[in-house]
Amino acid sequence: MKPVLMTWRHYAAGSLALLLVPLLVLPRGAVADSALDSQVEDIVARDIASAATEDDPGGVAFAVYAAGHTRFFNYGLADEAARRRVTPDTLFNLASLRKVFEATLVALGTLRGELSLDDPVSKYVGELRSDDLRRITIGELATHTSGLLLPTDHPPWPNESYSLAGFFDLLNAWRPGADAAPGKQRIYSHAGYVLLQLALERRYGLPIGKLIEQRILTPLGMTATLIPERGPDNRAIMGPELMQRVVQGYSDKGTAIGPPGSQQSYYDFPGTGQMFSSARDLSIFLSACLDGSAADPQLGQALRMTQKEMFRVSGQFGQAMAWENVDVDGIGIVDKPGGLNNATAYMGLVPARKLGVLLLANRGEFPHEIARYRVLPALARLLSRQSRNERDAN
Repeated sequence: MKPVLMTWRHYAAGSLALLLVPLLVLPRGAVADSALDSQVEDIVARDIASAATEDDPGGVAFAVYAAGHTRFFNYGLADEAARRRVTPDTLFNLASLRKVFEATLVALGTLRGELSLDDPVSKYVGELRSDDLRRITIGELATHTSGLLLPTDHPPWPNESYSLAGFFDLLNAWRPGADAAPGKQRIYSHAGYVLLQLALERRYGLPIGKLIEQRILTPLGMTATLIPERGPDNRAIMGPELMQRVVQGYSDKGTAIGPPGSQQSYYDFPGTGQMFSSARDLSIFLSACLDGSAADPQLGQALRMTQKEMFRVSGQFGQAMAWENVDVDGIGIVDKPGGLNNATAYMGLVPARKLGVLLLANRGEFPHEIARYRVLPALARLLSRQSRNERDAN
């Protein structure tokens, strides 16, 4: 299916201006923008649309930030039963993309002198009993280098959920493996970020959702991103207007999983539900990560700080604060994937080119690696060629 391509420039110009554009003699810059739009659309159509056809379950919201503009591409259905189509304002489950927001809180706190990456987590969370846990630092939790690995982090997945007391019991029963030590390896840990959430809540005396809202969302002007609490039916508690925009999630085989707004988590205490956002709202965060446009200079600095590699994993991969660093054919990419059995999310940056992409899908196991290994490199090469052509023209 062919998507509708929309940019901030188009929204600003208005529908009448769009109708008149073919009658106008456009300046060189506008012609260049139009040519870039066309080439970006070709890349997205080739690599993303092919995985989001009418025969595939659910839909995809894709956004590209390049040359100072955000372009939106929408495919498929937010809810197949209701025949509701995906738009830039459709609300998706962000899965582990939430972690970049918590990492940003950590970075902002260090810049403001409110906490330190070297602080032991036990400074804020007193329920930790073993020395192995108590010496893990905030920085190690943020970079997945704590060594912490609980049953909720890997298959075979547990069948139960955990209260706060149960989570502490699970933590205190953990012992590191013989080859695991804080700061010495990278082991991806959902539980580590739940512990980090608790440390942040204890440090600031506020729920994690309120912290993210006050310190990140409001300063950036993001109004459609939230971590809702769960209701008795295990669905997100949202107003009717927001709930009407939430997707229905599907498995990769097309089976509906849970109702719209379903909260999937092994943890059953406040703040551990899913984060929701739209492509339009999340693109504000994407652009702020790249162009430093945050109204709060310290917030802009914190966004850049989270992207810097802090642990070398292999020759190609490094670990930053939540973000991953990867070299793809000489192109430096900073990205973060996320996924559940009914949702896929991805955000990728090429800081050297001020380039970024965002992918939100209401399908489990959507092949988000396409964005890392095909879309971002192709777009980076396109911008590089455009830059050379502009230099030659001058």
